[in-house]
Amino acid sequence: MTIEAVEYPRTPLSERKKSAQNWERAGWAFMRISGVLLIFLVFVHLYSNLIAGDGVHQIDYQFVVAEKFAVPFWLIWDALLLVLALIHGTNGMRTIVNDYVYKPGPRKALVATLWIACIVEIVLGMIVLIVFAVEPCFQGGASICS
Repeated sequence: MTIEAVEYPRTPLSERKKSAQNWERAGWAFMRISGVLLIFLVFVHLYSNLIAGDGVHQIDYQFVVAEKFAVPFWLIWDALLLVLALIHGTNGMRTIVNDYVYKPGPRKALVATLWIACIVEIVLGMIVLIVFAVEPCFQGGASICS
């Protein structure tokens, strides 16, 4: 048997479906880039909250809202951490679903549910960040402010 007699098991490159965007490749690249960025974001977040200043003893409502979120840098930092972590985790769960759920119907339903949950959590998290950043202790406001 010679090499010419053996049929190739794969579809030739010229016959493959060509698409404008390779989403799996983009997801793979996103996971690598966001993973490295998340490591940096998390360690700076932990250092600024647990080690710098008075350490753990400084963390209370006053520190988070009045001191930390009064600076736009930390607000953007925490928002970026929230968004990247949720998208990174959802993309990882999507990969697991794609690996283990073989039927297209349940796979699409699970992936759609994952992304809907991710979007809802991002919106709720951003609402919390924005509410704490915009004058949370107004006259007649919550009793936690006094």
